[in-house]
Amino acid sequence: MNHVAICPGSFDPVTLGHLDIIERAAATFSRTVVAVLDNPVKKPLFSTAERCELLRKATAHLPGVEVKHFQGLLVDFARAEGARVIIRGLRALSDFEAEFQMALTNKHLAPEIETMFMVTRPEFSFLSSSMVKELVRFGGSVAGFVTPEVEEALMAKRELLQR
Repeated sequence: MNHVAICPGSFDPVTLGHLDIIERAAATFSRTVVAVLDNPVKKPLFSTAERCELLRKATAHLPGVEVKHFQGLLVDFARAEGARVIIRGLRALSDFEAEFQMALTNKHLAPEIETMFMVTRPEFSFLSSSMVKELVRFGGSVAGFVTPEVEEALMAKRELLQR
């Protein structure tokens, strides 16, 4: 049986909500690949290399977790990694429609790959990378929403957020 899962996302930046899902995936699968989307169309705050490094630090305590980046179709990346499962986190009902559409598209493109949804813990149900960046932009605290390393990295880029 294949025990490889992919946890994809942009992770700009990684939040404790993301880590909740990654930790639970790591406890379920023998190998979990955190896949950082390198999308040239988007303009992330952190470079792909920075996002990968922040994720490596945040997941260093998790055996079997690897952080990699990819471009292109997620199902192609999953196949290349030998994964049969894509893990997607759900915070609220509003996430479901887009995630469901994406899962059906991926199923059409790669029938052998399953999508599994994990519902985040309630204390993270409101948390998003966008919200974290907004808090930093306006001088709010992000303690308890991100790791200390991510908080430090956000503060270093605060000026960029305020433009």
